[in-house]
Amino acid sequence: MLSRIIFCFAAILAILAVILLALLSPVAHKNPAKNPSRPWLDLSLYIQQPHISSYNIQPVAQSDAGAFIFHRALTEGPENTSRVVGKAQGFIIPMEHFANSAFNIIFLTFEAPEFSGSLSVEAKHVEHKDKEELTVVGGTGSFAFARGFAVFAQTDSQSSEADATYQAKLQLRFPNRSQTIPG
Repeated sequence: MLSRIIFCFAAILAILAVILLALLSPVAHKNPAKNPSRPWLDLSLYIQQPHISSYNIQPVAQSDAGAFIFHRALTEGPENTSRVVGKAQGFIIPMEHFANSAFNIIFLTFEAPEFSGSLSVEAKHVEHKDKEELTVVGGTGSFAFARGFAVFAQTDSQSSEADATYQAKLQLRFPNRSQTIPG
């Protein structure tokens, strides 16, 4: 009889503990609209010809040559005097049988006090139009495990592809992380 009383008392205490935790827990009272579980981070940057002397500039290969290989500066604004925050490098094979190749990647490397690290942007479906929507497939440093979208748009339609400035709009999402990027 004593064992039944102890068992019932323990069961009642366990049920009471679960009910009290559910009612008094601070996690249950958080407003999901104020604190989304996976926030987006938006960045807008520009990809420009680096500021180096003219004899070191390597021209961009044309599409009939087989591949686009580029090394560009990543800046905060479209002007030549904008602060450089990193670099953009890429290797794209626009030929039909390599159009969906895993080699078609654009690397954005950040070297700024606010954020450091890199992003990998997959360029599988490049159509050579004024605006390209690509996929962010990962990152390192401040951008570790980033996923999202990258929209590349040419800012000046009068310039050639080799001298063009591109705006890169990035929408990034991080798994289980706050929106602020540690430096």
